[in-house]
Amino acid sequence: MTEAWVAPAKKRTRTAPKRMRVADARTHFIAVRCTAAERAAIAERASQAGLSVGAYLRSLALGTAGPRSVRRPPIERKELARLLGWLGKLGSNVNQLAKRFNQSRALPGFAELLAIRREVGEMRAALIKALGRGH
Repeated sequence: MTEAWVAPAKKRTRTAPKRMRVADARTHFIAVRCTAAERAAIAERASQAGLSVGAYLRSLALGTAGPRSVRRPPIERKELARLLGWLGKLGSNVNQLAKRFNQSRALPGFAELLAIRREVGEMRAALIKALGRGH
């Protein structure tokens, strides 16, 4: 009968404490109890301000969110950036249709026109949402 080989136990060494990346690091934590509705309202207001919840509460309490606070683009900016991407896609589709027409003098197909119409409708709905009109 052969014995199974067992690796020797590693000797534990004490590691040096981790150094802070900045001198005034945020090391203290404050907890606040609230209802789900209150939490949702705070998160919504923080989003509208373009801040994380912590940075938003810090800005209310101290008057500033701090130099390294997490800033998030408001929902409207995200929606408008997505809309800009759709405009690029639509422009590409129109350019392809124009190129095809110039080469063969054939009109675009019904499927392509429906796709463009759908994309324009999606952009319109996104723009209305980004402007805060309609839900």
